[in-house]
Amino acid sequence: MFRLIYKSRSAERIQRDTVRDILRTSAELNRENRITGVLLATSTHFLQVIEGGFEEVNATFMRIVADPRHEDIRLISFGPAEDWLFEGWVMRGFGVFGENPELEAELKEKYGEEDGGVRFPERSWRALALIHDIRMVDNIPDLS
Repeated sequence: MFRLIYKSRSAERIQRDTVRDILRTSAELNRENRITGVLLATSTHFLQVIEGGFEEVNATFMRIVADPRHEDIRLISFGPAEDWLFEGWVMRGFGVFGENPELEAELKEKYGEEDGGVRFPERSWRALALIHDIRMVDNIPDLS
Protein backbone atom coordinates (compact mmCIF):
# COMPACT_ATOMS: atom_id res chain seq x y z
CA MET A 1 0.00 0.00 0.00
CA PHE A 2 1.16 3.52 -0.82
CA ARG A 3 0.25 6.99 0.45
CA LEU A 4 0.51 10.22 -1.51
CA ILE A 5 0.05 13.72 -0.07
CA TYR A 6 -0.08 16.88 -2.15
CA LYS A 7 -1.03 20.50 -1.76
CA SER A 8 -2.28 22.78 -4.54
CA ARG A 9 -3.62 26.25 -5.15
CA SER A 10 -7.01 26.47 -6.77
CA ALA A 11 -7.21 28.19 -10.15
CA GLU A 12 -10.41 29.92 -8.90
CA ARG A 13 -11.89 30.66 -5.50
CA ILE A 14 -13.09 27.35 -4.05
CA GLN A 15 -16.79 26.97 -3.41
CA ARG A 16 -18.50 24.14 -1.56
CA ASP A 17 -20.16 22.96 -4.77
CA THR A 18 -16.75 22.62 -6.44
CA VAL A 19 -15.50 20.46 -3.57
CA ARG A 20 -18.67 18.36 -3.63
CA ASP A 21 -18.25 17.78 -7.38
CA ILE A 22 -14.62 16.72 -6.87
CA LEU A 23 -15.64 14.38 -4.04
CA ARG A 24 -18.46 12.81 -6.03
CA THR A 25 -16.23 12.10 -9.04
CA SER A 26 -13.35 10.94 -6.80
CA ALA A 27 -15.57 8.57 -4.83
CA GLU A 28 -16.67 6.77 -7.99
CA LEU A 29 -13.14 6.41 -9.37
CA ASN A 30 -11.63 5.57 -5.99
CA ARG A 31 -14.19 2.82 -5.36
CA GLU A 32 -13.26 1.23 -8.70
CA ASN A 33 -9.54 1.49 -7.94
CA ARG A 34 -9.62 0.55 -4.23
CA ILE A 35 -8.28 3.96 -3.19
CA THR A 36 -9.10 5.81 0.03
CA GLY A 37 -8.41 9.36 1.01
CA VAL A 38 -9.34 12.74 2.33
CA LEU A 39 -9.51 16.20 0.77
CA LEU A 40 -9.24 19.43 2.74
CA ALA A 41 -10.16 22.76 1.20
CA THR A 42 -9.88 26.40 2.12
CA SER A 43 -11.16 29.09 -0.21
CA THR A 44 -7.83 29.02 -2.10
CA HIS A 45 -6.03 25.70 -1.46
CA PHE A 46 -6.46 21.94 -1.46
CA LEU A 47 -4.63 19.35 0.62
CA GLN A 48 -5.26 15.74 -0.26
CA VAL A 49 -4.10 12.35 0.97
CA ILE A 50 -4.60 9.32 -1.28
CA GLU A 51 -3.96 5.69 -0.26
CA GLY A 52 -3.94 2.50 -2.32
CA GLY A 53 -1.85 0.45 -4.72
CA PHE A 54 1.16 2.12 -6.35
CA GLU A 55 -0.23 2.16 -9.90
CA GLU A 56 -3.70 3.30 -8.81
CA VAL A 57 -2.41 6.12 -6.61
CA ASN A 58 0.05 7.24 -9.28
CA ALA A 59 -2.65 7.26 -12.00
CA THR A 60 -5.00 9.19 -9.71
CA PHE A 61 -2.33 11.81 -9.05
CA MET A 62 -1.64 12.14 -12.79
CA ARG A 63 -5.37 12.90 -13.33
CA ILE A 64 -5.23 15.50 -10.55
CA VAL A 65 -2.15 17.16 -12.05
CA ALA A 66 -3.98 17.45 -15.39
CA ASP A 67 -7.11 18.96 -13.76
CA PRO A 68 -7.30 22.69 -14.68
CA ARG A 69 -8.88 23.50 -11.30
CA HIS A 70 -5.42 23.07 -9.70
CA GLU A 71 -2.22 25.04 -10.09
CA ASP A 72 1.05 25.19 -8.17
CA ILE A 73 0.74 21.50 -7.26
CA ARG A 74 3.31 20.42 -4.68
CA LEU A 75 3.97 16.77 -4.02
CA ILE A 76 4.56 16.50 -0.29
CA SER A 77 5.19 12.76 -0.12
CA PHE A 78 4.64 9.53 -2.03
CA GLY A 79 5.82 6.23 -0.65
CA PRO A 80 4.97 2.94 1.01
CA ALA A 81 2.73 2.98 4.08
CA GLU A 82 2.24 0.20 6.58
CA ASP A 83 -1.37 0.89 7.51
CA TRP A 84 -4.41 2.57 6.02
CA LEU A 85 -5.20 5.84 7.76
CA PHE A 86 -8.48 6.32 5.91
CA GLU A 87 -9.74 2.76 5.56
CA GLY A 88 -13.40 2.83 4.65
CA TRP A 89 -13.19 6.40 3.36
CA VAL A 90 -13.54 6.15 -0.42
CA MET A 91 -13.14 9.94 -0.27
CA ARG A 92 -14.04 12.33 2.54
CA GLY A 93 -13.86 16.07 2.33
CA PHE A 94 -13.63 18.81 4.90
CA GLY A 95 -13.92 22.52 4.30
CA VAL A 96 -12.24 25.15 6.42
CA PHE A 97 -14.38 28.02 5.17
CA GLY A 98 -14.90 30.14 8.29
CA GLU A 99 -18.05 28.46 9.62
CA ASN A 100 -16.20 27.48 12.78
CA PRO A 101 -14.18 30.61 13.68
CA GLU A 102 -12.77 29.12 16.89
CA LEU A 103 -11.39 26.06 15.10
CA GLU A 104 -10.08 28.13 12.22
CA ALA A 105 -8.29 30.48 14.64
CA GLU A 106 -6.73 27.50 16.45
CA LEU A 107 -5.58 25.93 13.19
CA LYS A 108 -4.15 29.25 11.93
CA GLU A 109 -2.25 29.67 15.19
CA LYS A 110 -0.86 26.13 15.02
CA TYR A 111 -0.22 25.80 11.24
CA GLY A 112 -0.06 29.39 10.02
CA GLU A 113 -2.13 31.43 7.62
CA GLU A 114 -2.14 31.61 3.84
CA ASP A 115 -4.36 33.85 1.71
CA GLY A 116 -6.66 34.41 4.69
CA GLY A 117 -7.15 30.69 5.36
CA VAL A 118 -5.34 27.94 7.21
CA ARG A 119 -1.89 27.21 5.75
CA PHE A 120 -1.67 23.62 4.61
CA PRO A 121 1.70 22.16 5.69
CA GLU A 122 4.32 20.95 3.23
CA ARG A 123 5.71 18.23 5.49
CA SER A 124 3.89 14.93 5.51
CA TRP A 125 3.77 14.49 9.29
CA ARG A 126 2.38 18.02 9.76
CA ALA A 127 -0.20 17.51 7.00
CA LEU A 128 -1.37 14.30 8.69
CA ALA A 129 -1.39 16.07 12.08
CA LEU A 130 -3.63 18.79 10.61
CA ILE A 131 -6.04 16.17 9.29
CA HIS A 132 -6.03 14.46 12.68
CA ASP A 133 -6.76 17.77 14.42
CA ILE A 134 -9.73 18.38 12.11
CA ARG A 135 -11.05 14.82 12.55
CA MET A 136 -11.15 15.36 16.31
CA VAL A 137 -13.67 18.21 15.98
CA ASP A 138 -17.37 17.34 15.96
CA ASN A 139 -18.77 20.36 14.12
CA ILE A 140 -16.45 20.80 11.13
CA PRO A 141 -18.45 20.62 7.90
CA ASP A 142 -17.96 17.26 6.18
CA LEU A 143 -18.47 17.99 2.48
CA SER A 144 -18.72 14.33 1.43
